[in-house]
Amino acid sequence: MRDDLRDLLNAVETKRDQLNKLATCKELTSEEVVTSSWELDKLLNEVNSLANEKSKKL
Repeated sequence: MRDDLRDLLNAVETKRDQLNKLATCKELTSEEVVTSSWELDKLLNEVNSLANEKSKKL
């Protein structure tokens, strides 16, 4: 996987972990956490798809 894709993937996973910690502290509503997690999962899927396309071309 290219370094830029790996860095993006790590950043997204870090953000998701931060959201989970905030939810534990009750600073976000459950709906906000679910929505944010869904959006991050969607982004992770896009990153993985892009990475897979790039690796198939190599």
